[in-house]
Amino acid sequence: MALLANALTKVGLPLLDSAVKASQLPFSTPDMIRPNIHSKYYGWTHYGIFFPDLPEPHKYCNIMTLLGATGSTIFDNDYLVKTNPRDTATFFSSTAANGVHHYQAYSIANECQIIEDGSLIQFGDHLAISGTYPEYHIRAAYGDFQLDVAIHCTDQVGWFLRNVVYDHFSLLAKCSGTITYAGVTTPIERLCTFEYARCISPHSVTKNILPDSWKLPIDFFTYQIINADESTQILLTDARSLGTSAFKGVHIRSLNGDAQIHVDDVDFKITAYRDELAVDPEGRTMRLPKTFSWGVRDKGQTILNINCTIDAEWRYGHGRGYASCYRFTGEFNGKSFDGQGYIEYIDCERLN
Repeated sequence: MALLANALTKVGLPLLDSAVKASQLPFSTPDMIRPNIHSKYYGWTHYGIFFPDLPEPHKYCNIMTLLGATGSTIFDNDYLVKTNPRDTATFFSSTAANGVHHYQAYSIANECQIIEDGSLIQFGDHLAISGTYPEYHIRAAYGDFQLDVAIHCTDQVGWFLRNVVYDHFSLLAKCSGTITYAGVTTPIERLCTFEYARCISPHSVTKNILPDSWKLPIDFFTYQIINADESTQILLTDARSLGTSAFKGVHIRSLNGDAQIHVDDVDFKITAYRDELAVDPEGRTMRLPKTFSWGVRDKGQTILNINCTIDAEWRYGHGRGYASCYRFTGEFNGKSFDGQGYIEYIDCERLN
């Protein structure tokens, strides 16, 4: 299974994938944004909303959901399975503020409210995503944290994968609403992202938990978001399977309609790791970065060159991985550039 999946990653699916071309066109397929919980083809679905540069003490916020287990190395946490993998949903959310962290599994049949057309995706009392493209409303509440925002999606889309088995994209979006933490309410109005994915999986045909040797061997993943200014957003991605690149690229999109994708000359480097290993609830360890860099060039011209330093606690729950934020300095389109970014990171290449 692992060898077959790696062969598809390296040879088959890249020939069929249209992500690069589609990322330079307006988004035109809103009818695909459905939960697929009864689909006989798609085995899991992802909805995500991400805010990369919030005011202190939050710095960022992530709303990361999966409906169904993926059947992959990096995203499956079998100890959370409710009735069966296909019926298991997870909701992960956090900010940099003290104690703002939620990661929980739910039975789709018993603990979620989901409308087939996607107009409502609800996880217990903790999260509700309501609406249809291009307008959504997000309400999250856990612990001392509440998020209540309206989301307007543009047609600026960054596709990570677009093929016969896996669709995954991010829409440039604007939000307006409030965050309430420990009784203090803060208004927010800025760029964010609305993200969606659907994919076949082994759990399209089996309800049994798979042994790790049968899971799809995606074993490294980082995804990062930077709001470059009030109208421009940068997405940075590196995903690998058994040492082979599944996707490495940088999307740059703007409210004025400009859209770029760079995949030919993109460099991501970890320049230092934390001294201590992260340990998850199952006792599995992972190396997490302390500092890292990105470089993007096009025909020899530097588009982006940044050095980054993690700026908050890592929060567990992005599958087997973690999320946080970072400060960066560098250059973007020939000008000095600094700010704050959001990061997701999973490294199972060296997982113990």
